[in-house]
Amino acid sequence: MSTDADIDAFEDRLTALRPRLHRYCARMTGSAIHGEDVLQDALVKALQARAEGAEVDNLEGWLFRIAHNASLDFLRGRARSNVVPLTEDVEAAPIPEADIVAIGFRTFLLLPELQRCAVILKDVLGHSVEEIAGIAACSPAAAKSALQRGRVALRLLADAPEDTRLPLMSDPDRRRLAAYVELFRSGDFDAIRAMLADDVKLDLVNRLRREGRDSVNIYFTRYSEIPKWRFALGAVEGRPAMLVFDSTGPMEKPAHFVLVDWSDGKIAAIRDFVFAPYVLESIDWVRLG
Repeated sequence: MSTDADIDAFEDRLTALRPRLHRYCARMTGSAIHGEDVLQDALVKALQARAEGAEVDNLEGWLFRIAHNASLDFLRGRARSNVVPLTEDVEAAPIPEADIVAIGFRTFLLLPELQRCAVILKDVLGHSVEEIAGIAACSPAAAKSALQRGRVALRLLADAPEDTRLPLMSDPDRRRLAAYVELFRSGDFDAIRAMLADDVKLDLVNRLRREGRDSVNIYFTRYSEIPKWRFALGAVEGRPAMLVFDSTGPMEKPAHFVLVDWSDGKIAAIRDFVFAPYVLESIDWVRLG
């Protein structure tokens, strides 16, 4: 039976590995936001398996296997399944990490899944071919071949220009989000509270979730107490978003962002990535207005 110390140690390892797991899920799904969704699903499955007594010799490999399968489930759910088993060897040099970081998530999505998996695990996260084979449930020869082919394809794809995605917003949606951002700028959080639906959901990604108008109130109080944040209307991965900049640091890119869902003119859900800075890595964002 696991002791409290075992459970704490397990959860500490999950926390430490979370950014690496997100890097993998984001590139597998082609989206930092969907990658976070898949990661949360994977971590829930890992915690459930652990609670049911799963024996784990290699925790990192085990977690990546769960994250890999969760990514495939997500892609298949979106009818994007295109697993291509490969056995033919093609030599290609590793891609420098700086180049990998500069390659957009959507570019990775253009690779067949096994190639994508192999390049991410080897060139982004530093796994061995044998570890890739274990995570992807294929032979080392297939993993090596997929890696080489993926590197060749990614170099070609990375040379093609990539357009920034802009959101398609109706005028009412744009006005609502612009008003939301403006109220943050002016610090009128009572006006925002008045816009909340009774069953509003708050997701402070990687920290906590709350539901209901009363339990969400404290969220705005926290923002009102921190003067360093600056707010702007923008888009993240083609989705309307409130961009949040840290005035005490570099302002070239947002420190985090907030997604807001509406229902019948009320705020139905808020998803704030302030505690998930790893999601910002290579994310596609644009400031609007």
